[in-house]
Amino acid sequence: MPPRGSERPAAPPRILAPRRGNRALVLGHRGASADAPENTLAAFRLAMDQGADGVELDVWRCASGEVVVIHDEDTRRTAGEVLAVPDTPWPALRALEVGAWKGDRFRGERIPLLAEVLEALPGALINVELKGRGRDRRLAEAAARVIRRAGAADRVIASSFHVKLLAAFRRSAPEVTRGFLFEESRMWRLRAALSARWLRAQALHPEARLVTPLQASRWQREGLAIVAWTVDDAAEVRRLEALGTSALISNVPGAVVRLLG
Repeated sequence: MPPRGSERPAAPPRILAPRRGNRALVLGHRGASADAPENTLAAFRLAMDQGADGVELDVWRCASGEVVVIHDEDTRRTAGEVLAVPDTPWPALRALEVGAWKGDRFRGERIPLLAEVLEALPGALINVELKGRGRDRRLAEAAARVIRRAGAADRVIASSFHVKLLAAFRRSAPEVTRGFLFEESRMWRLRAALSARWLRAQALHPEARLVTPLQASRWQREGLAIVAWTVDDAAEVRRLEALGTSALISNVPGAVVRLLG
């Protein structure tokens, strides 16, 4: 049975509230992905150089057990070679070149490990989106171990579209902030509400257009932080900021930081 509403936190998690300088936090979507190859150390470092408060990234568990940072289930789009991430051992994934498609200056970029990103960005807020196949308990357990070993539990948000995967992560690392990801669908309002309660999530990660004044007010009254994606348009940035959104995930984090002042 889902926990009662009163069991949820009365205020957003510490890492998301109060908002920095009384503004929304800005997270680079897969790093500064408009300017650098997504989900690489180059993209993450560039996002921080542009003034972002942190980054959003995606993780899978590869065949040899490592937690690797990549969005797609296979490597076709960013490496030009088709390897299924869950079925490929780490050495084969590490050998792939994933930067040149974004420009010669990024040639030589590799798929990083989650542990490497946490080490490279010691002061950053990291949103770790758990991908996996359905309910991947081993991914949840492995990601929790990596986060604990890095001493990063107080600056990580774990998010996922997969309710069972996020529930498995909750069991493995209850101390880490959790956010339920969702996009527009026929049942999104009901699914978001029920999933947040069942997961005891501290944040909701909605598609930006779903953050209306009414919804924002409801979620905030329930003590849920709002982390909206993917926000690149200036008017949308201003609209979401006015609604008190806790964090904005953007492909152009530098531009969003400048807009927020």
